[in-house]
Amino acid sequence: MTIARLSVVRSLTDILTKEGRPKQTLEQLPEQLDRRDRAFVMELLYGVLRNLYALDWILARFVKKTNTLGDPTLNNLRAGIYQIFFMRVPDFAVVHEAVELEKKHGKPSLVNAVLRNIIRNKEDIQLPVPFDEPDREISVNTSHPEWLIRRWISRFGISGARSLAEANNRKPPLTIRANTLRISREHLHAKLLQMQLSAEPTPYSPDGIMLGRDVSYEDLEEFTGLYAVQDEASQLVSYLLAPVKGERILDACAAPGGKTIHIAQLMQDQGEIIAIDKDPHRLKQLKQNISSLGVSSVTVTQADIRNLSGIGDFDRILLDAPCSSTGVIRRNPDVRYRHTPGDISEFGRRQAMLLKTVAPLLRRGGRLVYSVCSMEPEEGEAAVADLLKTTEEFRIIDTDQGFLKPFIKNGFFRTLPHVNNMDGFFGVILCRNT
Repeated sequence: MTIARLSVVRSLTDILTKEGRPKQTLEQLPEQLDRRDRAFVMELLYGVLRNLYALDWILARFVKKTNTLGDPTLNNLRAGIYQIFFMRVPDFAVVHEAVELEKKHGKPSLVNAVLRNIIRNKEDIQLPVPFDEPDREISVNTSHPEWLIRRWISRFGISGARSLAEANNRKPPLTIRANTLRISREHLHAKLLQMQLSAEPTPYSPDGIMLGRDVSYEDLEEFTGLYAVQDEASQLVSYLLAPVKGERILDACAAPGGKTIHIAQLMQDQGEIIAIDKDPHRLKQLKQNISSLGVSSVTVTQADIRNLSGIGDFDRILLDAPCSSTGVIRRNPDVRYRHTPGDISEFGRRQAMLLKTVAPLLRRGGRLVYSVCSMEPEEGEAAVADLLKTTEEFRIIDTDQGFLKPFIKNGFFRTLPHVNNMDGFFGVILCRNT
């Protein structure tokens, strides 16, 4: 298992110091790792990321200057501590594998001594860690930055902030969307059950199916082309747009294309969808998804939406803008370590600018949906307010789809992981006055 543990340490170092992403590192795992080893790597990698602050708190009790360890050794120790406290790996195996791995990094004696000392004192280490200050307590025990926890306490209260942070640390459900161009949700659901795969229809999205925790991507191989992986909240955003067949639609920040293709499904693949994104790697994935799911109404364009001109006007526009992604921390645990308080304001400024850029491309009487997978008001309500205060051409309108009503308050759509068991999304429907 040393290769598996080495993969975890390398991935952690890449993610925490070099702006890597968990999904990307997992795609680069050595080919000799079998399915069991890959599952171990995923559990250990995501486990460390979801419990980083608590692991560092434990380590700090036994190593005074952790900043002198070097990133590989530090991450080797983090992985070892996580196994000791959160996994059913025998203590002797944890120490042996960590020491063997550390021979590549130069501090095997130190790793051996630290881990054995932690094991000897394991009963004296209290988890969750007790603190008098609620922001500190929630921060360490759920591994979220204190500044973010304080923001959430101000909005949701102490109990709500704790529930949200804890929800971010639970493994999210694998949710798929039936490709209704080829199969109905009911038929796909029946086929999954015939394969003895646990699955149930999503309670709100008419196209979604939530799979059991025992279902893996490998189990779905024979269903290729009949589904797309997409959280229920993300599916609901396309219903806010409510596209109609024959219309001309702009998806302004389209890649990797989950909503693009869902829009095509809702239009029965009849109409014109212009899908724009500036990232060539993500656009490649979008094109692959379009091909796999058999969509013909989408035209893909690599461009920066801020520099577009001469593309005409559109019946409907979706601006699913780049954001802080605080609403999808449960799927991407590294997100919580990537931002500062100032970043949230900067995201909001950029989003407001993008909104003002695409708004003139909407025909009069048309519908523009602005959405972000963020729970921060600067990226949601504030960005919309910035547009509305500069023009009287747009107004917020309500949806006529009843299943969306539970998530809309004062014209704004919001889903929350700890309340709805969905990703955290913000959305709003804007109409251009005639």
